Amino acid sequence: MNVSHASVHPVEDPPMTEGVNAPRVRMKDIQGMPATIGGLALRFFQFLFAAAALCVMATTSDFPSVTAFWYLVAATGLQSIWSFSLAVVDIYALLVGRSLQNYRLVVFFAMGDGITSTLTFAAACASAGITVLIDNDLSSCSQNHCVQFETATAMAFISWFVALPSFLFNFWSLASR
Repeated sequence: MNVSHASVHPVEDPPMTEGVNAPRVRMKDIQGMPATIGGLALRFFQFLFAAAALCVMATTSDFPSVTAFWYLVAATGLQSIWSFSLAVVDIYALLVGRSLQNYRLVVFFAMGDGITSTLTFAAACASAGITVLIDNDLSSCSQNHCVQFETATAMAFISWFVALPSFLFNFWSLASR
């Protein structure tokens, strides 16, 4: 099992080499990657905005009548669960002092982030299209909850916008191996 362990003994600096044979330097713990404070902040805001979109959309009485709004509720629900789960993993890794740069974990995180962020973006786009249709084209906002639809759609877009860096950092970490 290839697991990292917390550092117990100090490590000496490698000897300085100059010239052509200098060792490659790889930045492993960039803020925003798993098991960093930045990564935890991204996960927290992903969860916060996805949960807000889910709650706002689910509290309207007429969201079940439109398939795109159902899709938004499902996608933001999945995004909330994914972000909360990985936030818990990040908290554990930070408390114990573990690095989450295992190849299989990074593949898992990158795939999960890619799938959930794509679903959230697609749902937000579909909901935005329906909201524009209801508001501008049909002019029937007086009969619907347009403000709640717009708020939930905006929260879903913000959740996607915060989820995208997590995916890009994990994908970049995978590609740089």
